[in-house]
Amino acid sequence: MTTSGAAAPTAGGMGRGVTTDEANLIARGVAAAVAPPGGLEPVQVSLLGAVHAAVIGPPVDFATLEPLGPVELAAALASRPTTFRHRVVHLMVLGELILRPIPSEVARNVERYAKALDVDDRFVRIARRYAQGAFGLAWLDLHQSGFADHWEHARMDQLKTNVRLEDQLAAGVEDIALAERWMSFAELPPGTLGRSVWDLYRSRGFGLPGSVGGASAYLAQHDFVHVLADYGTNLDGELEVFALIGRADPDPKGFAWLATLIGLFETGYVADAGFFTGDLRERRLDRVEMHVRIADALRRGQHISDRLDTDLLDVDYHALVERSVADVRAELGIEAKSGAAASAGSPGAFDRAGMSRIQQEYAESLGGEEAR
Repeated sequence: MTTSGAAAPTAGGMGRGVTTDEANLIARGVAAAVAPPGGLEPVQVSLLGAVHAAVIGPPVDFATLEPLGPVELAAALASRPTTFRHRVVHLMVLGELILRPIPSEVARNVERYAKALDVDDRFVRIARRYAQGAFGLAWLDLHQSGFADHWEHARMDQLKTNVRLEDQLAAGVEDIALAERWMSFAELPPGTLGRSVWDLYRSRGFGLPGSVGGASAYLAQHDFVHVLADYGTNLDGELEVFALIGRADPDPKGFAWLATLIGLFETGYVADAGFFTGDLRERRLDRVEMHVRIADALRRGQHISDRLDTDLLDVDYHALVERSVADVRAELGIEAKSGAAASAGSPGAFDRAGMSRIQQEYAESLGGEEAR
């Protein structure tokens, strides 16, 4: 929709063609939807501002925006498709998920906006569960809002495993043929995707998929993305990689990844996701630098979605392991990190700063380049 006097479409706007005026209306509506009774929290101002500038339009100060009601926002976005409006609602959910606790007023307000935008979204209900303290019900909703779909739709031939999908999250599931396939990546030339993923695993002591205690074939898909997107494997890096993966999914259900990681590592709303366990000793999203890094991951994911129109976890990476990382990046449309993300300290997949303390200690025990 182009409002009266609107400027030209902003570059990289959400869903393409977002005008400056429209972007401002979205920001006003999102800010009004997620503001606690005393006004937006500083962490909301920073994170939402970073995300808005990365994926929607020109930078705005979320602390000074004039509120825009749900009816007015719905009218402004009436010509936009459901998926676009769905993404706007997810911005609201992101703005409330970083609050602990979530004020009940905020949860109810986001519901009002979602209803006005004619978006029926489980994440809105999940946030309400959090606000009510019903964490068990929230996790059930969250699981059904994205994860179950991912497991059910994954193709066995793509994952190169005969292990039943319902066992894919289990640790210690042995699949000798799969483990041997991953072992063969060590024989590929340096710089290829397969060899790079092998190097990632070796440098951190990760168990190979198919080996006892190794990652499931499905979850290992995201390790290819660690290499291709050049994100570290500590918890900050996991937030970045799953923000990118979630936004790259053309289906809004991909938001489940970021919602879960925030609930798990940041706010404690999710205690255990089956493949990660929460650790709340450090609030990662209290840091402005992480806001910039998450926003840039969403920007990169949005570009991939526009170009590829495929869930990154549905890509058959095993068919690409002999190709160079650079070639696969180009084919999938994985852009480089922004200068802002680099300045905010986003380390690469093989940088020491991108490893957890335990991973660093393991790499140092190997000596040589593994510990760089």
